[in-house]
Amino acid sequence: MVSWDQELEGKIRVATLLKVGPARASNRHHAKRMSSHLASALVAFCLLQIGIVARMGGSLVLHLAIIVAIGGFAVAARRIERRWEMLDQSGLSGYGLDLRFRRDVAQVWLTSIGCSLLWIPLAIIFRFLFG
Repeated sequence: MVSWDQELEGKIRVATLLKVGPARASNRHHAKRMSSHLASALVAFCLLQIGIVARMGGSLVLHLAIIVAIGGFAVAARRIERRWEMLDQSGLSGYGLDLRFRRDVAQVWLTSIGCSLLWIPLAIIFRFLFG
């Protein structure tokens, strides 16, 4: 026969595995996690840009463009951080936040890597036009 404590413990285990209800402790820490992803993506963005432009023999103009691109990425990252601070304080369910979080993380990383790789055709065109 199963005691009441064992039954409750089993329900808590199932709720934890399914990430529902109050058993999930990390339900409202998406903003911190998003901030960490944004910081890592910004570092990757900077390193990829600098590496690509340096390998392509970039000029001072391309290096100044890198500074502008990094500034634009930082502004966009701050907007995303604010959005997640507001979402964490909203009354959305943990499941809804998890879906949005995974989607936004994928978008941040794809944008970070994709925009860095845009320097390759730009550097080729720049080299073709200006030698």
